Amino acid sequence: MNTYRRSLMAAAGAATLAPLINCMARAARPDRKQTENNQINEQAKKLVLSNFTNGYILPGANWRGFSDQVMGGVSNAKLDSATIAGKNCIQLTGTVTRENNGGFIQMALYFGANNDEFDGSAYKGLELLVYGNNEDYNLHVRTSDCGWYDESYRMTFYAEPLWQKIRIPWETFEANKVEAPLNSSHLQRIAILGWMREFEANVALAEISLYS
Repeated sequence: MNTYRRSLMAAAGAATLAPLINCMARAARPDRKQTENNQINEQAKKLVLSNFTNGYILPGANWRGFSDQVMGGVSNAKLDSATIAGKNCIQLTGTVTRENNGGFIQMALYFGANNDEFDGSAYKGLELLVYGNNEDYNLHVRTSDCGWYDESYRMTFYAEPLWQKIRIPWETFEANKVEAPLNSSHLQRIAILGWMREFEANVALAEISLYS
């Protein structure tokens, strides 16, 4: 086959493949407008309770940090604003110990000063953006059905040393010393805890929301 004929065949092959290559390139390239629309729709399905990137917190709500020292334990807790891996956040650190019948440190979001309630029943559950230290942490929810200090609805999550989004449906929570099922229309407090074992806690939260 002479050089001229090979050149013609190569040109013809390239012409045939060009539309397919262009089509594949368009398919592989994300649609920027669609991506932006998806992000807007995702945000519309959430109710942000607290976001440390922009400093937002639900009106009337507030954060508190404390440990088992309120009941005689000796665990220590420190709650600070921080910037971790490029994100502004709130960071809970401390030593959790079972000494003196203790065993917890926590950061808690209260919906008001006097056991005020918040109606989250229009949403499926909680969404957290967290950063940890390869340890398990507890998430406790209190409602108006909870009385004594250890009554709550609980679940455990694992926090890696990277920013991760965790979604927890209401039905995932297990009642502790509460007979009534979790009623998300009467939320009073949501807390993240280093819980009931000997370890060094270090967990950060950039955003907490309700999702639908």
